[in-house]
Amino acid sequence: MTSGTANTLAATPGVAAQDVFAAFVEHRSDALLRTAYLLTHDRHLAEDLLQTSLASAWRRWSRIDGSPEAYVRKILINTYATWWRRKWNGESPTDELPEVSTTDHDSTSPMDMRSALARLPKRQRAVIVLRFYEDLTEAEAARLLGCSVGTVKSQTSKALAKLRIDPSLANDPSTERGTR
Repeated sequence: MTSGTANTLAATPGVAAQDVFAAFVEHRSDALLRTAYLLTHDRHLAEDLLQTSLASAWRRWSRIDGSPEAYVRKILINTYATWWRRKWNGESPTDELPEVSTTDHDSTSPMDMRSALARLPKRQRAVIVLRFYEDLTEAEAARLLGCSVGTVKSQTSKALAKLRIDPSLANDPSTERGTR
């Protein structure tokens, strides 16, 4: 469902706002959940983040002009930013040490990339997800994160530098210096 579809449904006489919202959720929640997962790196937290964002969007649904997906995505990013500002970002204790891989990888798997993203600080992860997974410009990412374009640039640079030296991505040619 595109924003045009949502706007067309909203302009159709006899179609209730709740029906338009339900159709939006049905058609766009998978894409929004994917973004939430890339931000949180936890399926349950991603579901919570999306549900919280959709609940917030529902309260303002009748006042949304333009693209409802962009509006909900902004709520999603802002909610995530609020969560990581409030929560302690320290280590989580475990009973067992994680297994160390002894195999050599010929190419990077999606799991390797997800693991590498999970090791980035939350702000750097958010910038990488917005810039390269959501394909937003620096200005759009800055607006969503509530920071300057310069901050987005510096966080992107730091994140890419960490990804270049990440051991799980060591054999991936796309992470070599100068390749993007």
